[in-house]
Amino acid sequence: MIHIRTPKEIEIMRQSNRLAAQVLKKLQEAIKPGVTTKELDHLAERLIEAAGATPAFKGYRGYPASLCVSINEEVVHGIPGHRRLKQGEIVSLDVGVFLNEYYGDAAITCPVGQVSEEASRLLEVAQEALAKGIEQAKDGNRLLDISYAIQSWAEAHGFSVVRDFVGHGIGRNLHEDPQVPNFGAPHTGPRLRPGMVLAIEPMINAGTWEVKVLDDGWTVITADRRLSAHFEHTIAVTEQGADILSLP
Repeated sequence: MIHIRTPKEIEIMRQSNRLAAQVLKKLQEAIKPGVTTKELDHLAERLIEAAGATPAFKGYRGYPASLCVSINEEVVHGIPGHRRLKQGEIVSLDVGVFLNEYYGDAAITCPVGQVSEEASRLLEVAQEALAKGIEQAKDGNRLLDISYAIQSWAEAHGFSVVRDFVGHGIGRNLHEDPQVPNFGAPHTGPRLRPGMVLAIEPMINAGTWEVKVLDDGWTVITADRRLSAHFEHTIAVTEQGADILSLP
């Protein structure tokens, strides 16, 4: 069932999503060569709890950390540990918070110092693909208008979109209906209505769209080990268009 949120609910969700965005901003400032992914996880947890919220990911289906940290060919769900960031890498940070009975969810991918031309272009196109998807999240459009906008933008620039993992509805649960694929035919899927709240999250690969899950049961990598970038905003559909809730 797709939930339609009231204006009051959306304002409460803005608080949780704003916190997620503020945490990401602080994490981005902390990224530099030599920092461990576990240090980033600890920082995220401290910031979330200091704001009176709970890390949404920690313990979710057994996930062991507060933050997902995915480096280079890792697409999503990378588990923080003792790995140190290196100059030239790209690192995806995905954070979820639970505040006032509602969830917030957002993600960015950042360069570690100076990166390759391919990596820089991938980050730019992935971020643009998210913006193109958000543009389609408006009253009267179909859900897969979002998906098609993301896919067509990424593929027009020589990249591919992951098919095995998708965006989602969000609210009192971290993952709700509907699923929001990053690929699909335009003018199909459920009709978008004011009050729908969606986490839109393109996962864009430099090479093949195919992925596999590592033995830890969580970390998703590109099948060809080429780079991947991940960006996510939580938005509310309004009569005027998309209202981005996950802004700092």
